[in-house]
Amino acid sequence: MEVVADSVDRIETTVLLVDDEPNILQALQRLLRRETFRIVTAASGTEALQLLSQLRGVAVILSDMRMPAMNGAEFLKRSREFAPESVRMLLTGYSDISDAVDAVNQGGISRYLSKPWNDTDLLQAVRIAVESYSLSYENKRLQELVSRQNKELQDWNQNLKERVLQQTAAIRQKNEELHNFIKQQKEAFQSLISSFGSLVEMRGARSRQHAANVAKLSVLVAGEMGLAKDDQEIIRTAAMLHDIGEIGLSERITLVSPESLSQDDFVEYSQHPIRAQLLIDPIEELRPAGVLIRHHHEMFNGNGFPDHLAGDEIPLGARIIAYADLMDRAARQCSGNVAEQALQWTDIHVGKALDPALRTLFRKFTKYVYLPPPRFSGGLESGERDVKLDDLEPGMTLARSIYSGSGILLLHVGVTLGAKHIGALRRYFELDPTDEPICILRKGRTTAGVMV
Repeated sequence: MEVVADSVDRIETTVLLVDDEPNILQALQRLLRRETFRIVTAASGTEALQLLSQLRGVAVILSDMRMPAMNGAEFLKRSREFAPESVRMLLTGYSDISDAVDAVNQGGISRYLSKPWNDTDLLQAVRIAVESYSLSYENKRLQELVSRQNKELQDWNQNLKERVLQQTAAIRQKNEELHNFIKQQKEAFQSLISSFGSLVEMRGARSRQHAANVAKLSVLVAGEMGLAKDDQEIIRTAAMLHDIGEIGLSERITLVSPESLSQDDFVEYSQHPIRAQLLIDPIEELRPAGVLIRHHHEMFNGNGFPDHLAGDEIPLGARIIAYADLMDRAARQCSGNVAEQALQWTDIHVGKALDPALRTLFRKFTKYVYLPPPRFSGGLESGERDVKLDDLEPGMTLARSIYSGSGILLLHVGVTLGAKHIGALRRYFELDPTDEPICILRKGRTTAGVMV
């Protein structure tokens, strides 16, 4: 019996651009021309709907808001009839922001981008969307494949032993493929979260590694409290993305403390937890994290925002993230014994902004996050060594964190490298190279502190 082939089609990934202004379409095509996906354009919502009735594999639909006859929000809403799994994005001017927010709720739009757009932000947003669509499509393809083969197995003649054995072997192989793919999908999902977090950190040195520190500290505390692994992952995700709603805010607002803002600027700033929840709500897996993000600026005494919750009304994960967020912001203002100074500063806010029940746990774990760089008994030169990217091997352990050329955190100190880590680093450094060496531990050495 011949083993059944992979009969579920693989299709070419397409990005559909919709705008009534030819110069905008041309600019978008120039920006995306080096990407591997196919680009299709339409000059109106009506033309785009006609194309969608014929196209397959449309991963991303990027539409302008203001167009005659049918605006972008209405078009994207109607596009769900033809391409329900496509990722929808809206280009909008500043004056259309309120309409765009409504469109996010009504039209299944995953995000909106302001005009004029930032080339880097738009390109990364499209890449992430295409990758997310491709992962979803591939998962569905493999599941359909296994389903078809299982059905054929049920129809086989049980007396044809050789045929059964051959097909069973094929199914085992496909099930292993599916298992590996699901594992890869989970890893890709975590990479997607890290990429979202990196968007926030690109604002400048003040934001560098903030999300990673908040996530590390939050998970340490959540683990010590005995929270379930799934709940810890939700907290980790929310901590990585807790400031994503600040994307698009003026640096006049994001680069100063909230206490220094004017009344109007503070009102705008106080909306960022809601914006963050709206941005990630279309992704079902992120909705629990969205609830924690919405409430991470609530205060224990009820004087926070946006919903003025108090005490146990605030979700536990949000209270943990709020404590870690304030701790890291305090640490950035300290020198010397950073951990102790940050703890003293946050103690002032215990019972006011912060949950008193968490104080002991944060005193236990803060030192592990803000320890100085590790040193080794034999001295720096005997404890670690520099290697080139091409010389990295699975099993090596990082002696220092790795950053891209633009300062984005890629891997934490203490990570033991696998083949996937090394492959990812090669891709990142092709896009964002650095002259900094990669430092690994010599055999038999360990890093100080607790790693997450």
